[in-house]
Amino acid sequence: MPAPYLMGALFGVWISGAVLPPLRQYLGVARWFHVPIVVGLGVLIGATFRQETISQVSAWWLTMTAMIVVTGIVTLLGYLFLHKRRGYEPRLALLCCIPGGQVEAITMAREMVDKDYVVALFHLVRVVIIFISTPFLLAVIEGHEAVERSNTILQVMPSIFDLNMHQISLFIGLATVGYLVARLCRIPMPHILGPIGLSSLAHLTGWAELPRVNEFVILAQLVIGGAIGSRLAKVPFRDVFGYLKDATVNVMIILSGYVTVAIIIAHISHVSFLSIWLAFVPGGLYEVTLLALVFGFDVAFVAFHHTLRTILVFMSLPILINRLKGSKSS
Repeated sequence: MPAPYLMGALFGVWISGAVLPPLRQYLGVARWFHVPIVVGLGVLIGATFRQETISQVSAWWLTMTAMIVVTGIVTLLGYLFLHKRRGYEPRLALLCCIPGGQVEAITMAREMVDKDYVVALFHLVRVVIIFISTPFLLAVIEGHEAVERSNTILQVMPSIFDLNMHQISLFIGLATVGYLVARLCRIPMPHILGPIGLSSLAHLTGWAELPRVNEFVILAQLVIGGAIGSRLAKVPFRDVFGYLKDATVNVMIILSGYVTVAIIIAHISHVSFLSIWLAFVPGGLYEVTLLALVFGFDVAFVAFHHTLRTILVFMSLPILINRLKGSKSS
C-alpha cells in the first residue's frame, strides 16, 4: 500500500474500534504526545523552504489565485446546498461547508450553534475522504513505481542517530520557540504554523540546515493516522447517518471544484497534477503536507498554499459568521 505507516495506523485503529466496541473508549492519541509530534512536523515542513523558494513564490501567482477563487466558489456551493436544499440554519451551514479551518470552525460552533457535533462530523468526513483517497490516487495515476519510490524516499532519509547535538538542539529550539511565539501572538493553529514560520525563516536566511529524519516521519505517520482512525471509530454512524450523507455530498462538491481547477492548472502550467492537487485539496494542513513529504513532492509549494488558505479562512470566517442570521437556540 502507499504510505503504509499512515494507512496502516488509520485502518488498524478504525477497524479495531469498529470490531471491538469496548475498545473504543481507550482509542486515541494523548494531546501531550500528539502536539509535540505536530510541532516537530512543522519544523520539518519549514525546513523545505530554502533561499531559492523566495524567487519561486512569484511564479506561484496563478496557483495561488486559482486556489483562493475555487475556495470561495466551493464554499458558496456547499452553503447553498446545505442551507437552501437541506434546510440547515445559515451559521451551521457555513461552519459545515467551509473547506478548511476545522479547528476554528468547531470552536466557533460550540458557541454559536446547538449541533456542534455536526460541524465536527462534516470536517472529519472531509479530512478522512481526502486523506484516504490521495495515496490511492497516487498509485492509480503514477503506478506501482510511484508507491515504491515513496517508500524508498522514506528509507533514504537520515536516521536520528546521524544527527549531531547541534542539529538536535536546533530542531528542539525551533519547535519550542516557534510554538511559544505563535501562542503569544495568538496565531491560529500555533502548534503547526508557529514552528513552520520560524523554521522557514531560519532556513530561508541560511541560518539553519536540518534534514528530514526517518524515524520522526514514520512516527508522525503513525500518530496522525492513528488519531484519525480513533476519531472514526467513535462516530455513532446510526445516530448521524442523515448528516453523514450530507457531509459526503458536501465533500464531493468540494473535491469536484478543486479537481477541475487542478486539471486545468496542470494542463496550462505543465506542473504535475498530483503536486497541484496536494497544494489545493483541503485535507488538513499537516495531514496533506505530511503526504507531500512522504511522496517526495515539493513540500514548500504544498505548505505555502495550505498556509495561505488557513489564514484566509481564519480571517474571513468570523466576519462571515457575524453577518449571517442564526443563534444557538435556532
